[in-house]
Amino acid sequence: MSSLRTALLQSSGRPGDVAHNLRVLAGAAREAAATGAGLLVCPELFLTGYAIGADVHRLAETADGDSARAIGRIAAEHGLAVLYGYPERAPRQTGPDAVHNSAQLIGPDGTRLANYRKTHLFGSFEREWFTPGERAVVQADLAGVRIGVLICYDVEFPENVRAHALAGTDLLLVPTAQMHPFQFVAESVIPVRAFESQLYIAYVNRVGTEGEFEFVGLSCLAGPDGVVRTRAGRSEQLVQADVDTAFLTRSRADNPYLRDRRPELYGPLT
Repeated sequence: MSSLRTALLQSSGRPGDVAHNLRVLAGAAREAAATGAGLLVCPELFLTGYAIGADVHRLAETADGDSARAIGRIAAEHGLAVLYGYPERAPRQTGPDAVHNSAQLIGPDGTRLANYRKTHLFGSFEREWFTPGERAVVQADLAGVRIGVLICYDVEFPENVRAHALAGTDLLLVPTAQMHPFQFVAESVIPVRAFESQLYIAYVNRVGTEGEFEFVGLSCLAGPDGVVRTRAGRSEQLVQADVDTAFLTRSRADNPYLRDRRPELYGPLT
């Protein structure tokens, strides 16, 4: 059994300025590592900004691009894993490259552990600029904890979270760009998702105004008992809490949801 101190970086950085955002990330990694964190989680599209229109395609990078290598060096320097959101350029054999709304997990040695492409795009803005991913469950192991990744709107579909629970995810990382007036997702939905699927969820939001969007902050780490371990406010913050796998094991033993499922009844859902 192990405990993984997890730091949540609630920040929008500077939209359109990758170099600045890498500096913000490096500072947060330094601060998080100094207090014992083994994982730093950044928001959706933290590398570039969210509401940047056509610049999404201009600033998109491959999963092994310059920024990925820079973040690998940051992670290795401070000895902690980093999950960051970015627009991923995926070359195609024919036609223009696809661009995905992605999140990449870099290990504490600087190597890539996982890359996830958002499967449920939100609104006309995202559907205009991004291609949806096709893989529902992406996982990696970190310090004795099975990590899973979703992005923002994905977590609002209970099927997605339950799929992670059935695949053994212990800590679900959800970089997000949650906006007004949907703050009830951060306040209520996330703790319920953690409880009903018996896992931890780190939900890490942007903050402030970008274009037409007002991001509400309220980043949190919720446990399998539905209790929020740490909660940010409405400003830029770095907050931390522990993911306790021993507590998770006890909670799963006590909670019957996964044991009492009757999958044979659920066929009509799909």
